[in-house]
Amino acid sequence: MIQVEHVNKTFKVARRSAGFSEAVRALFHREVDYVHALNDITFTIGDGEMVGYIGPNGAGKSSTIKILSGILTPDSGTCLIDGRIPWKERREHVKEIGVVFGQRSQLWWDVPVIDSFELLRDIYEIPQTHYEDALDELVDLLSLSEIMRTPARQLSLGQRMRCEIAASLLHRPKILFLDEPTIGLDAVSKLAVRDFIRRQNRIHGTTVLLTTHDMQDIEAMADRVMLIGRGRLLLDGTFESLKNHCREEGETLDEMVADLYRDYRI
Repeated sequence: MIQVEHVNKTFKVARRSAGFSEAVRALFHREVDYVHALNDITFTIGDGEMVGYIGPNGAGKSSTIKILSGILTPDSGTCLIDGRIPWKERREHVKEIGVVFGQRSQLWWDVPVIDSFELLRDIYEIPQTHYEDALDELVDLLSLSEIMRTPARQLSLGQRMRCEIAASLLHRPKILFLDEPTIGLDAVSKLAVRDFIRRQNRIHGTTVLLTTHDMQDIEAMADRVMLIGRGRLLLDGTFESLKNHCREEGETLDEMVADLYRDYRI
């Protein structure tokens, strides 16, 4: 279970005007702005839930994922995942979670995919028999057999994303955090990723938290939707309740979300 209560996170961002003189001035007198990435965020996600986490760029989605995965420490508030504090018990925590960042890779760029998987087996201390069982299943379901000996830099975006998802699941985590996993993928690759994630949830009971701008991802994979804007959690309910916010019959999902953003002024 994921329990988040009154979490806040603020970042300092350097600010200066354009021009050489301003650059010199900034060397001696730095000006900063404070960005409130998360503002009193509270939610609970039960075991086996599939939750979509939506919001515009800069809303706080990735910051939430990074706190849940133990990469960031919040300024205040509490976060427990199966009784663990992510940033204080990282060694134990990472063995129970999988994380996929759509724009960052956990594969070693210049070595074959299988070598990256072997390195991850050592990092996660996965028993050999468990590793082989998981690898066989993932290679089969994600159609990876023909690219296992290809260096990551030579893979297409769709191929690499399938490998990223496999890498995040080699240790059979209970919880999977997906940060824009289908960004830039073609229609066929998106369908393959969606089908696989649904199957993982159905067969293994994997809890999934998905951030995306693609509402078809949300419709295909999420039973529940949370909307965040300017660091605040604005809406938390079923996908059907989200659709009830449509102002006009026949409105597309993207138009519906755009309306929500306007309604909440985000």
